[in-house]
Amino acid sequence: MQGSLWEELQRNDDSQSGSEFDLSELESLFPAALPKSDDSSKSDSRRKSLGSKPEKVHLIELRRANNTEIMLTKVKMPLPELVSAALALDQSTLDVDQVENLIKFCPTKEEMELLKNYTGDKENLGKCEKFFLELMKVPRMESKLRVFSFKIQFGSQVADLRKNLNTIDSSCNEIRSSLKLKEIMKKILLLGNTLNQGTARGAAVGFRLDSLLKLTDTRATNNKMTLMHYLCKVLAVKSPQLLNFYEDLVSLEATSKIQLKMLAEEMQAVSKGLEKVQLEYDASERDGPVSEIFREKLKEFTDNAGADVQSLSSLFSEVGKKADALIKYFGEDPVRCPFEQVITTLLTFVTMFRKAHEENRKQAELDKKKAEKEAEAEKYKAQLAIKNESKPTNTSRQAKQSDKTRAASRRGKDIGVG
Repeated sequence: MQGSLWEELQRNDDSQSGSEFDLSELESLFPAALPKSDDSSKSDSRRKSLGSKPEKVHLIELRRANNTEIMLTKVKMPLPELVSAALALDQSTLDVDQVENLIKFCPTKEEMELLKNYTGDKENLGKCEKFFLELMKVPRMESKLRVFSFKIQFGSQVADLRKNLNTIDSSCNEIRSSLKLKEIMKKILLLGNTLNQGTARGAAVGFRLDSLLKLTDTRATNNKMTLMHYLCKVLAVKSPQLLNFYEDLVSLEATSKIQLKMLAEEMQAVSKGLEKVQLEYDASERDGPVSEIFREKLKEFTDNAGADVQSLSSLFSEVGKKADALIKYFGEDPVRCPFEQVITTLLTFVTMFRKAHEENRKQAELDKKKAEKEAEAEKYKAQLAIKNESKPTNTSRQAKQSDKTRAASRRGKDIGVG
């Protein structure tokens, strides 16, 4: 500034001459007070002298890299051990969710190319990149992980399929062998023919299965009873042994929750899955030592799994034939009336039948109590009437007293005259 001390010092140009201050001493005593140098070489040398680590190199898209690293923190084991456990198909170390996550985070072809083209120090790569590189050491690692996932789930899938097929098989046998159900169907046919007597429908030899559900639609003239109630009422009187026919059909409700189409899809998925397992087993023969344990463990699995799938396929075929036979047993067309519809119709009929019978039972109890109450009232009324008849009234007592008084008066007069 003009006229200032600083201007005068500048003019004399001796402000920086012969500095009395030692820069090295200042740096050691007051490091925080010294400005940071813009010289990149000095900055780098200072960082290196302080032992700072070089920055990580990230080649994978940031969000995907972060998600991959989050997944790896849940596995909690070194990357080489993780890959070894997967190749050994070790279910005690990795569960199906962890394996599915590994599949999800396998490197894509583009990501593999990025990593292959990287020529820098691999130690400087991020955790995601190192994970991808570890997986890339094994040929078709994603395919092997899918095989592992299939193996883990195979046992439970086969068990569930077999259980559902056996349930359907049992239900078909129970329905076909139930004599009580057959009698119930016969009674319903007779009821329909009796109701339609004198018409073209009065001599039917059978009926569509969905007609069972229409028994609740026809109501009596008093609107208090349906045809289902009437059927249950007649059976309770004339054929009470048939009322529990549904106890023969123990597997009916469980079968109603199973879809044959879904079982067919699951069966196909298991068969196709095993084929892919075999393809990977054959391909891994050319992998060399890295896949030796994988092939050894997979061979043990495929030997048993093949027999399981063949047995399951035979059972599926047998049950399918029984399901079609059951549809035809009720005179229905398998194309128009699928197995699931037959089962659902029967289950609904059972529910409606039991409800109507229970309502009849409750109504009968109410009617019985009402009749008993009325009978009790009539009995009390009759007893009261009898009691009243045997007990003289006040009027009759007064008449008798008057008669006695008059008689006594007459006797007094007779004595006086004498």
